[in-house]
Formats: sequence, structure tokens, C-alpha cells
Amino acid sequence: MTAQNIDARALRDAFGAFPTGVTVVTAQDHAGLPIGFTANSFTSVSLDPPLLLVCLAKTSRNFATMTSAKHFAINVLSEAQKDISNTFARPVEDRFATVEWDAGADGCPILADVAAWFECGMEQVIDAGDHVILMGRIASFHNSGRNGLGYARGGYFTPILASKAVSAATEGNIELGAVLERDGEILLLGEDIFALPSCEGREGSPTEILCDYLQELTGLSVTIGFLYSVYEGKSDGKHHIVYRAFTSQGEPREGRFFKPDALTKTRFKTSATADIVARFALESQIGNFGVYFGDETSGTVRPVSTKVARA
Repeated sequence: MTAQNIDARALRDAFGAFPTGVTVVTAQDHAGLPIGFTANSFTSVSLDPPLLLVCLAKTSRNFATMTSAKHFAINVLSEAQKDISNTFARPVEDRFATVEWDAGADGCPILADVAAWFECGMEQVIDAGDHVILMGRIASFHNSGRNGLGYARGGYFTPILASKAVSAATEGNIELGAVLERDGEILLLGEDIFALPSCEGREGSPTEILCDYLQELTGLSVTIGFLYSVYEGKSDGKHHIVYRAFTSQGEPREGRFFKPDALTKTRFKTSATADIVARFALESQIGNFGVYFGDETSGTVRPVSTKVARA
């Protein structure tokens, strides 16, 4: 796609391939009341002097207040704070009513239990197309040691939690699997009894091994997404690691794509596969996905919301 025919939606989706953290930007309005919004367009800039930046859309309801503020704070959300991200991403009348916070030295709201926070003086407001860049000079900060919440391709993820789960699973006999998606459909292998695509794990990166396998299997371009299930197979003695994955248009060399909600009477190779497909069908309908941890008969699903608004 060239500069002459760039599709804004497609460009935003491409930007979304880059994983980021999630922050809540806070300040005081002219009346001294707290304001805040969710943003993932945040980055460090300089150590000397200590600078950071966050981008703000010119259409944001906070635009006038933020661009005239003398101070603002960046709250880096921790893995357990998806609900806070959603609260500050929605048009809630009082976003601070349901969260615990204290005022920083310069009056900016500092949220409790975040991974880190930075209170800044406004260094510069830079015009940048349909956004402005808020450059802040850090006056004080704190690093709690908590793990940060991640965000990419329209969904949250918990990178440290996923890494620990995969590391634990890779100590045994591993099978890597995928819920391979294309336009709301998923790829299944088989004729009368179906299975998700899977391959044996070996030394190396699980996502790279799985991606290579899926591309060879289908002949299509594949992107590995987020962790979806980690479970111990009691019947086969394997550790199963299943990821969401995404593919391009085209007919696969092997397998067929199906609408997941049309598979209620389908026979699957294992009960675990049936459970994964049924859960995926339900989560697709409600727009919230989770990560399953357990064995093939029992476990827990940690919910992961899929939407966060940008400022």
C-alpha cells in the first residue's frame, strides 16, 4: 500500500501489530478536578534530561485541558488492571469513582497498584497531524516491580504470565497447536473427525516453530497471536500450548475453514479440542477472550478483554 492510497483503518491495524504497554494519563482540570484517559502511544525519550512522551488525538474530549496543563502523570498499568484500562477508555461520568488513587507532588492523580508511574511537567506540545505529542519532563517516578499489561492487535495480553506458563510447559513432552483464524472462521483438519492444526514442540521458540509449521501446512502467510490455552493432556501425557493465529486470504493446502458457531454437532479428535472450539465460538460472540490454564478436563480461564480506546 502506497502513500497515495493508504487506508486509515488498515494503517491503524498495521500499527496495532506492534505490542505496547497500556497507560492511564492523568492531570487536573482548571477547577482542580482529576481527569484521565487510557493511552498506549507512550514512550520514553531521554534520560538526560529525563523526558517522555504520549500522543493525544485532537478529537479527544481531554484535548483542551491536556494541552494547557502544566503537569501530567503517566500510570503504567499492571497485568491485573485491565478493568481500569477499560474504565478510562470509556465515556464514564466519573472515571475516578471506582479506582484508588492519591495526588502526586504536583497534584496529578497517581493510581494504586500500577507497574510504574511518572509525574511530569509539560515540556512541550508538538503538533503532529491529527494528534499532538505531549512531551513531559519527569519530576518524580516510582517503579513498583509489578509486571506491565500488554496490548497488541486490538487485545490485551499478559506477557510475563504467558512466558511463565510456556516455560513450565516446555519442561515436558510438548505439542503446539493453533486456533488459526481468517475472517471469523477457524481452520480444522480432518474429514469426519476434526482436529486443530498441531505439531510437536522442539528446541527453539514455540511461536516460530508453530508459525513455520502452519505456513508449510497451509501455504498461506501466518501471524502467531496470543497464548490461548496451556493444559496437560492426561490421556497422552503431553503439555499442550495453543495460540491464536491469523492468516491471509486464499485456499489452504490442508484443512478447511469453518464458522466456529456452526460446529456444535461436529465430532472432534479429543474432548480438549471440542472445548477449545466451543470456548472460542462463545468468546468470539461476546468479544472477550481468555487464556486457559489447567488440564484437559478442568482448569481456569483468565479473561482478557479485547478493546481499549485510544486518546
